[in-house]
Amino acid sequence: MRRGITATALVATLALAATACGSDDESGGSKSSGELSGTVTWWDTSNVGSEDKVFKKIAEGFEKKHPKVDVKYVNVPFGEAQNKFKNAAQAGSGAPDVIRSEVAWTPEFASLGYLAPLDGTTALKDQDDFLKQAAASTKYEGKTFAVPQVIDSMGIFYNKKMFKDAGVEPPAKIADLKTIAKKIKDKTGKTGLYLRGDDSYYFLSFLYGEGGDLVDADSKKVTVDSAEGVKAFGVVKDLVDSGAARTDATDGWENMMQSFKNGDVAMMINGPWAVADTLTGKQFTDKANLGISTVPAGSAGQGAPQGGHNLGVYAGSKNIDASYAFVEYMTSVESQAQTAGELNLLPTRTSAYSKKEAVDSEIVQFFKPVVETSVERPWIPETGSLFAPLNVEYTKVLTGQTTPEKAAKSTGDSYRKLLEGWK
Repeated sequence: MRRGITATALVATLALAATACGSDDESGGSKSSGELSGTVTWWDTSNVGSEDKVFKKIAEGFEKKHPKVDVKYVNVPFGEAQNKFKNAAQAGSGAPDVIRSEVAWTPEFASLGYLAPLDGTTALKDQDDFLKQAAASTKYEGKTFAVPQVIDSMGIFYNKKMFKDAGVEPPAKIADLKTIAKKIKDKTGKTGLYLRGDDSYYFLSFLYGEGGDLVDADSKKVTVDSAEGVKAFGVVKDLVDSGAARTDATDGWENMMQSFKNGDVAMMINGPWAVADTLTGKQFTDKANLGISTVPAGSAGQGAPQGGHNLGVYAGSKNIDASYAFVEYMTSVESQAQTAGELNLLPTRTSAYSKKEAVDSEIVQFFKPVVETSVERPWIPETGSLFAPLNVEYTKVLTGQTTPEKAAKSTGDSYRKLLEGWK
């Protein structure tokens, strides 16, 4: 009988001193007969209670196709996964065979030598079918180190009934957002927008909307402290100070989701990854009550960021052929169509958008053009590290602990320490 997919516990403490390259997991498999076998350990970072169930089910399909392979599924909290993988890979012990990597992590992991190059392997089947903007984040120094699994961007989620009661339409511009929030408050007593305050990824739409950016990778120049960056910090501060938005300094995801699902706020900025969770809320027992529109434009235009996740193979995997095959299976047209249908997640393969599951998903069809015009982050090894100093200053601005000018300057100073030799 085929072994079922198993959930394994993470090792609590990962040694940092060892420098061995190989994994000590007993995951070795035989390929001499041409049949894959052994164990593939997969660290998944998807949302527990919604996305994880679907990804487990898809992984079970791989086991059915390869009955001698056992997939050990581990759900690692997203906020912990980046450092846990680096620690395990550095120690040469406890790293998974395959990791679900946020797009910004891929070039960092590759630069450290923790990912296996995938060019010419079975993991990259039908490589030309991937969206160019999705494939861009998988490259480092001319080589491919991951395969894009999902791509995403952000929009305004809104409560249609609350909007109808207030007699308003989705905001096209920031100024509209403030006006609409006031009408919602006057008519319903509820706050217009929940602006997540502990994660600066939610700040990017405002930064890009004012024509700013974190850095200019081509010229190796820090730009977050430009006039556009200062203005963006001022925009989010004004939304909170004016009462158009409420915010938080900790536990932002849970506070935001519960406030929106319970009807305490009329809007939130979020992405397709939040749809399944949102529809569990009492305000959305009728799914038709959930509206999604584009992020309100700033003075320079709309600026939703490009996000998503890639699958990478650990360079020290002892079952690398099965790992390649697993990545190919999880990023296949069929698997992507299934996630589009069940989770409303956007495929990274062009051909997957013609599948019925993607065609029938209103969320996928809405976000597809948003993704096509979204702003790419710089795909440099340090991209994932740019958010820590930005998170601090972003939260301080929203909670009144600093000014936009000081926040921009402090973030820029931190970036120049991180990016040696940058202007």
